[in-house]
Amino acid sequence: MPELPEVETMCRCVAPAVGCRIVGLLQPRRKLQAIQLSPPLAEFRRGVRGRRIAAVERLGKRVVLALDDGRRVVLEPRMSGLVLLADPPNRSHLRLVFRLAGGRAAELLFWDQRGLGVVSLVDEAEFARRFGPQKLGPDALTISAAELRRRLGGSRRPVKVALLDQKALVGVGNLYASEILHRAKVYPGVPCCQLRAEQWGKVHAAMRTVLRLAIRHQGSTLGDGTYRIARNRPGDFQLMHRVYQRHGAPCVQCGRAEIVRIVQAQRSTFFCPACQRRPPPARGRRQ
Repeated sequence: MPELPEVETMCRCVAPAVGCRIVGLLQPRRKLQAIQLSPPLAEFRRGVRGRRIAAVERLGKRVVLALDDGRRVVLEPRMSGLVLLADPPNRSHLRLVFRLAGGRAAELLFWDQRGLGVVSLVDEAEFARRFGPQKLGPDALTISAAELRRRLGGSRRPVKVALLDQKALVGVGNLYASEILHRAKVYPGVPCCQLRAEQWGKVHAAMRTVLRLAIRHQGSTLGDGTYRIARNRPGDFQLMHRVYQRHGAPCVQCGRAEIVRIVQAQRSTFFCPACQRRPPPARGRRQ
C-alpha cells in the first residue's frame, strides 16, 4: 500500500506540476528514519535544478517525473509514501520538497510516515536497466488476458501470491489481489497451473474492473489513514471493499458465508468460502 489505484491518483493530482521548472530541492531535517535518496542530496539537487518537468507518469506503483533533459525522477512510495502538491497529512514526515516555478504549482512534496520510500534520479540507460521489461512485468491495466495466463499460468504458486509478483505483473498488491479474486470467484490458494483458461479470463476481467473502479474512487484509505489525496482528503474505495479486512462480516456477494482471513506468504488474504470454493485436489495439471 499504496498500489496501482493510489499511485495513479497521485499522478493525476500532481499533474499541474507539468511545465514547471525545478528551482530548488529541500530535504527537511528530521530525527526519523531517512528515506533512500539516490544520488546523495547535493548531487541530486544539482541534477534537477533548472530542469523542466515534461511529464508525470505512473510505472506500476511508482510516480515518475520525466525531465526535459531525458532523465527521470522516480518516486517509490513503498508502504506509506505520498506524492502531493500541498496539504500533507502533517509536516513532521515531509521528506522532500521540490520548489517549482513557471507553472501551476509552487511545490511538489514527498511525504512518508515510515521512511521506507525511495527517490532516484536516473538517466535513460539506468531507467531502462532498473525498470525495463527485464525487471518489471506489464502494467495490470494494459496486460491482455492471454499474456496474463502466459506469464502466470505455468506457476505452481497460489494464484493470490503470484498476482503480487511485480516481475510478472506490475501494480497489483495485497489489497487489490484479494478483491480481484473475490470478484472472479477464484479460491486464492489454488495453484496457478490448475486454473482453466476461462478462469484466467475471469481474473483478468475482474482485475480491470476492480482497478478502474478504485481509480474512479481515488483509491483506498485504510484504518491508519496514511493514504490521502488532494486537500488532505481520504480516498473512498475502502467503502466498496468486498473482502479486504472484512473477516467475520457477511459476504456482500452471496450473503451466505462470512469472510475468512488466512495468511499466504506472510501476507493477509481475505476471501469468501462460499463464492470462492476450494477446488478438489488435482491429480495433474488442468489445461
